[in-house]
Amino acid sequence: MPTAIELAEQFEVSLVGDDSLALLGLAPLERAQASEISFLSNPLYRQQASDSAAGALIVSKADLEFLQANPGKNSTQRIYFVAKNPYATFARMAQFFAKASAPIHAPGIHPSAAIDASAVVPASCHIGPFVQIGPGVNLGERVVVLGNTAIARNSIVGGDSLIYPNVSIYSDSKIGERCIIHSGAVIGADGFGFAPDFSSTGGEWVKIPQTGGVSIGNDVEIGASTTIDRGAMTDTVIGAGTKIDNQVQIAHNVMVGSCCVIAGCAAISGSTKIGNFCIIGGAANFAGHLTIADRTTVSGNTSIIRSITEPGQHFTGVYPSMLHSAWEKNAAILRGLDKIRQRLRLLDKSKSSES
Repeated sequence: MPTAIELAEQFEVSLVGDDSLALLGLAPLERAQASEISFLSNPLYRQQASDSAAGALIVSKADLEFLQANPGKNSTQRIYFVAKNPYATFARMAQFFAKASAPIHAPGIHPSAAIDASAVVPASCHIGPFVQIGPGVNLGERVVVLGNTAIARNSIVGGDSLIYPNVSIYSDSKIGERCIIHSGAVIGADGFGFAPDFSSTGGEWVKIPQTGGVSIGNDVEIGASTTIDRGAMTDTVIGAGTKIDNQVQIAHNVMVGSCCVIAGCAAISGSTKIGNFCIIGGAANFAGHLTIADRTTVSGNTSIIRSITEPGQHFTGVYPSMLHSAWEKNAAILRGLDKIRQRLRLLDKSKSSES
């Protein structure tokens, strides 16, 4: 068990209290015990933090001053880690404790794995059961590929990346270092590209070959059942440090910048460019061929149909829910807005002629 001073030094935070206290891990404010750490990042929870039985709290300087001025019944022996960003410090400490308790994937190749002779698989990698690795694949050091995953020809996976079971990585995909790809994700499937060729007598949708690839930067996390399509002629690109939730659809030739966050069920249409440090809410959707400026925030369920050129703006297009009967009345009014507009124009013209 690490001591308080060891954690404070490792995570570069100030320590107030007993530096020899041994700590087991992290827990929520309402459940934490004397040997556990919790955190406070929202002033609304100051009283809950004061009453918590946690042996250690990660707090800001302002919250520390409040808690010291308003001690709870369990505050006597508590220590404090004082950080500029308590939430981020909590996340880093959580990584530390999770890594210590996580299952260790020992280096080695399961006998049932099928690996092409031309693939590069370092001895430090872990290759699980029924994994398929195609010709020309190149894995970095300490890559973990868990059961039933397929990595197709000429793909690259950077060192220390973790690929969970049942992931499909199509050919010519490039995955950076320290990436995490969760189960069911599909990287590099064909983009949805078809050219219409119809006449009065019939026709067809002509498939456009998708000959590009997917390029994913370092430290990217991709959620379960998310799909990232390959480009039509150039790569679909995901920038370093971006985090993508479950069931997100990223279409061909999309470019997502660095350190973006994309929540579940969002959909980005083809050839749209998302800037750096953007935040995209769940089920938000983007039309194709747009450019979205850096640090744009898009609320959940919002549809973006035009480019955004000014950085740092927040867009919301969600209509609040209401009783169905009230919605029907409003919908009836909306259907008649065009007629109301025409009547207003006629009224305005008649007033103008009278004057």
